[in-house]
Amino acid sequence: MTWRQLSEDVAILSFPWRVFGIDFARNVTLLRLKDGRLVVHSTAAFTETDLAAIRGFGQPAWLVEATLLHDTFAKEGRAALPDIPYLAPEGFTAAAGITAATLEHAPSDWSGEIEVLRLEGTGKNEYVFLHRASRTLVVADLFFSFPPETRGWGRFFVRNVMRLPQLFGISIFFRRLMVRDRPAFERSLRVLLEWDFDRLIVAHREPLMTGAKPAVQQAIRHAGYLAD
Repeated sequence: MTWRQLSEDVAILSFPWRVFGIDFARNVTLLRLKDGRLVVHSTAAFTETDLAAIRGFGQPAWLVEATLLHDTFAKEGRAALPDIPYLAPEGFTAAAGITAATLEHAPSDWSGEIEVLRLEGTGKNEYVFLHRASRTLVVADLFFSFPPETRGWGRFFVRNVMRLPQLFGISIFFRRLMVRDRPAFERSLRVLLEWDFDRLIVAHREPLMTGAKPAVQQAIRHAGYLAD
């Protein structure tokens, strides 16, 4: 696990996660409320060291999954944090085989601090989050972000298979397999672009520490959405 604190109230724990011979990494994001409670966004096979780092940052109060695809470590994550609410998209209980409450209505405790938006028209019911104080947008698989130094097979795969020539954007897999209702999806993107954010945390690989909004706008248009 690699620990990175991105702002006063936002940190990520990055875990190795290899697919197709490439380390896509898996980021667990910690969003801290003003009262010190944490939203633990995504799960992993947390060790005692990981849990100590999380608790050193704040009080874990909610465990969250933001897409039906992120059930890989659901059981391990729930076992590590068994006594807090587990929130996930509709259908997650069936997909993961573990009970979760719906994310459809965000907890009132988050009001004014964390916004939640469902990406309508997507097959895996992805949600995106905004931590207002830090102007941080948190996504699951909507965007992938690889560092410029990515080389070799990894760089070839991202640019030519995922179709992300700038190593950042909406992958061809998401566009073709996840988006089921384009008009509904584009309506959600318009709402997302009304949010005030400058930083972006993706579920896989590197966050954008600044300039995220124009990068997101460019990526959306590069993918062929909101062209009008």
